[in-house]
Formats: sequence, C-alpha cells, structure tokens
Amino acid sequence: MRTRSVIPLLALSAASTLTQAETLRCGSQLVSLDDRRFEVLQKCGEPAFRDLVGYSLGPNERREYQIEEWVYGPDNGMLSILTFEGTRLRAIERRRSR
Repeated sequence: MRTRSVIPLLALSAASTLTQAETLRCGSQLVSLDDRRFEVLQKCGEPAFRDLVGYSLGPNERREYQIEEWVYGPDNGMLSILTFEGTRLRAIERRRSR
C-alpha cells in the first residue's frame, strides 16, 4: 500500500521540470520578487543570457513596460530564469537544463 502512494509522487516530481520560486540564492545573497534590476545585477552579476521578450501595458495605465528574461546557470543542473517587467523582478523560474 505504501509503494502505491510513493510511485505517483516520484512520477510527478520527475515530470515537473519547472518550478516557481519567490527567492533565488546568488552566493550568500538572496534575490526576491519585486527587486530592482540593478539590485539583481549587484547580487548575481551578469546573466549568461538576456532576452527581450516584448512589451506589456501596465494595469489601468497607458504606459508600456519592457519584459526581459535573464538566465543564470546551469547550477547543479538547474537554470534560473528571471523575468523583469520594467525594472522590477516579477517571476523566478527554476528549470532543469537539458
């Protein structure tokens, strides 16, 4: 009975290659959602890749925000993908590198 409950959990964890996080460790420092771009640069250094994804309109505003993704890693087989909207960090994803 116990192995029946473990097998689906193992399959689910193996299938999940993308996880969302609210913080990212860069050396001894932590980067959190809503941090500014320059703060992330100071804590983590230059990313391995930078991609301009596009633009987004702010909520109830007529302002456009640049959306950019920064990629760090691989670190222990994982990539860290940070998404910035304007100058603020909006998402941190961890993905197994291929």
